Amino acid sequence: MQSPRRVVVRAVTVAGALSLLIVPGALAQAQTDVTFTRDIAPILQRSCQHCHRPNSVAPMSLLTYEEVRPWVRAIKQRTALRNERGAMPPWFVEKDIGIQHFKDDPSLSDKEIDMIGRWADSGAPRGNPAELPPPRFNDGDEDAWRIGTPDLVLRSPEILVRATGADRWEPVGLVPTGLTEDRYVAAVEIREVNDVPAEGGSNTVGGRFVFHHLNWSSHPLEDEDPDAFTSDKTTVWPVHEVGRNADIFPDNAGRILSADSVLNLETAHLHSNGRDTLAYLEFAFKLHPVGYEPEVQWVRRFTGNGIDISVKPTMKDQELHAYVVLQQNTKILTFEPHMHAPGIRMCLEAIWGHQIETLTCAGYDHNWVRSYVYADDAAPLLPEGTILHLTGFMDTTPSNRNVADPRNWGGGGRRSVANMFIDLGEGIALSDEEFEREMLARRTRLNLTKNDYVVGCPLCLAEFPSQMEAEGGQ
Repeated sequence: MQSPRRVVVRAVTVAGALSLLIVPGALAQAQTDVTFTRDIAPILQRSCQHCHRPNSVAPMSLLTYEEVRPWVRAIKQRTALRNERGAMPPWFVEKDIGIQHFKDDPSLSDKEIDMIGRWADSGAPRGNPAELPPPRFNDGDEDAWRIGTPDLVLRSPEILVRATGADRWEPVGLVPTGLTEDRYVAAVEIREVNDVPAEGGSNTVGGRFVFHHLNWSSHPLEDEDPDAFTSDKTTVWPVHEVGRNADIFPDNAGRILSADSVLNLETAHLHSNGRDTLAYLEFAFKLHPVGYEPEVQWVRRFTGNGIDISVKPTMKDQELHAYVVLQQNTKILTFEPHMHAPGIRMCLEAIWGHQIETLTCAGYDHNWVRSYVYADDAAPLLPEGTILHLTGFMDTTPSNRNVADPRNWGGGGRRSVANMFIDLGEGIALSDEEFEREMLARRTRLNLTKNDYVVGCPLCLAEFPSQMEAEGGQ
């Protein structure tokens, strides 16, 4: 009987011998047999076309082969950047550390990135038209929302931003909701509409739009005084940022949009984009049915440091650090790095006793701000007392093209030429009973055993008093 080692060696030897019989041209054909219709179009439909279509945010449409063909080399180069500044699609989560399961993840696998490269290098063949998948977007779909058909769409006042000038930070105004009864929101999406030609301008969203970000809330008015509102019916909504995705809230955590309320567009960061631009924002809401009530309490997690920021000129690998102690059991729903032009990367770490683990690291591009929504069974479940440690990485060398002048020192501030260092991610507070139920449910769904380990859930395999009582009573 042959040993396993001999069998493996013989198999490799036979494979090597057979490879000598393959004609070199046939081998090259096998390595580059990637076509647009069969291999590339499905990737573009899933990960690119929501932005790269007529009248959307991207500077070119990628719906058809004729539209894609002039951009083949750029597509190869940008997708190969993976999680670095300028990468496409703009999803910067690092895939070799921390939690890897997110909702609405458009990122490409290593196999897909390699496939795009081989397709570009082989002349970008079209392929068999019969293998082209049905289109994802059709004529008339230019106004499609990611959250689906909204139940309510509101529009901000229109503003004018001049071609050049200093950044502005100012209120935009009040927008009546028109609601006659309280409603809870399941999802919200915001987009900027302006008069910048879709085919011209910049090749980044940051250059085409003038709203960098917006802080906003909603509340009922009292005596038509914008500063007078009922606190228990005030909702502070996630910050709108340039290039940001929609917010889809958990089913048990809808947010109230109260009767007779207004959207209070409190402070907008506006910046010039090289041309006089008229712009406004549209707010699309998906609403829960009448009678819906949320089950859990929201927690805003402004982890960061806006005071002790010191970013030195012409220097890479600079670090900023911030810490916060959780005052409640918390389920972290999102990770949302927010920095300014020098920012290139951010990491979130959880410290629980002697246990220290990285939850998520993501690259950062000031032109594309993302909110990363953890999958339901991957969202960190952290006990009260956990320390969150945030690390920001800055680069002010000329290689970071977002920096206006690498020679300048930068401190904290609102303008893009100043700096911010915040995780705008959000979570929900859990009582001890809710916290225990969440962990037991996750353990059951994932079929966890004593030999398993779950990143971001240090107590998922702990014995809980209620469980021990139930087992003792059987």
